Amino acid sequence: MTRLKERIVGLIGAVGPIPVSEYMALCLFDPEHGYYTTREPFGAAGDFVTAPEISQMFGELVAVWLYQAWQGAGRPLPVTFAEIGPGRGTLMKDMLRTWSRLDPAFAAGASFAMIETSPRLTEIQKETLAGQSAALSWHQTIDTLQRQPLFIVGNELFDAVPIRQFVYVGAGWRERMVGLDDADNLHFFAGAGSVDPALLPAGAADAPQGAIVEVAPARSALMSAIAEHIAGHGGAGLFIDYGHLEPGIGDTLQALRRHDHEDVLANPGEADLTAHVDFEALAASARAHGLEVELTTQSEFLLGMGLLERAGALGAKADDGGRRAISDAVERLAGPDAMGELFKVMKILPVAKTG
Repeated sequence: MTRLKERIVGLIGAVGPIPVSEYMALCLFDPEHGYYTTREPFGAAGDFVTAPEISQMFGELVAVWLYQAWQGAGRPLPVTFAEIGPGRGTLMKDMLRTWSRLDPAFAAGASFAMIETSPRLTEIQKETLAGQSAALSWHQTIDTLQRQPLFIVGNELFDAVPIRQFVYVGAGWRERMVGLDDADNLHFFAGAGSVDPALLPAGAADAPQGAIVEVAPARSALMSAIAEHIAGHGGAGLFIDYGHLEPGIGDTLQALRRHDHEDVLANPGEADLTAHVDFEALAASARAHGLEVELTTQSEFLLGMGLLERAGALGAKADDGGRRAISDAVERLAGPDAMGELFKVMKILPVAKTG
């Protein structure tokens, strides 16, 4: 039993079952034993590989999109370019290199921010970005950013923000809880709490017994805070994650450990817990602040930004092994059976002024 599992069992024994959202938050962010606060999750030696770790091309194309959004806004200065949930700092490193080549004066004049809640990951990011000439700062939330235009990217950010689950039992929806069975093992239960029917997806009225729906008020609140800044000060946002463009019914909560799936309740604090992102709910939060939202797949976004052309340029300078690696990276990033269709992209922009 993990140290965190012992604590959670003790907590439930003292106060009773806890909501899925609280269990997820403890597993990921507990200061002493949480997944993101204690371990190195990224890369081949970790539990999963993110797009920036697959190829530099991903960060280069994201950098170009953000730069074009800045140009389209009239090249405002002062300006902040930020990444929220920056992992090891690989994406920011690739973006800074791209910007310094594209426009050295811009790269020297803009501010760059890392928004990270984990002290451990902050230290890893500082190692990754050591020696950069850019004006870099670290923040725990977007609330401490300068009140100026913000161009922000979040890659695989929202999937790790805790969700609430509700299960259809009897004649209604009840909050799904984590409690203890007769042998004091962690176990899912239907609790007493119910859900506002307005939050339920279409088709919920016809759901079978045991069906599960997921709502994510914490995700919507985070998107709302980002959208409020952009609506008030200008900028744009780009958010890439795995999920669905239309809300539905189903349990997407999963645990990933050593590149394989395992029981969500098996090893709290030692596995990554994620759930699919409901992009329509995020889009609604952004639109509520008067912003325009565009939704697409990662494949459409990367191909539209010139992934194949960039791969060709890199391949022209590579040997046969290098070209194979570049081709494999293109397939992983944009292939329909890899990340291309499962991962979605959400762009948020101020409404274009007419006249």
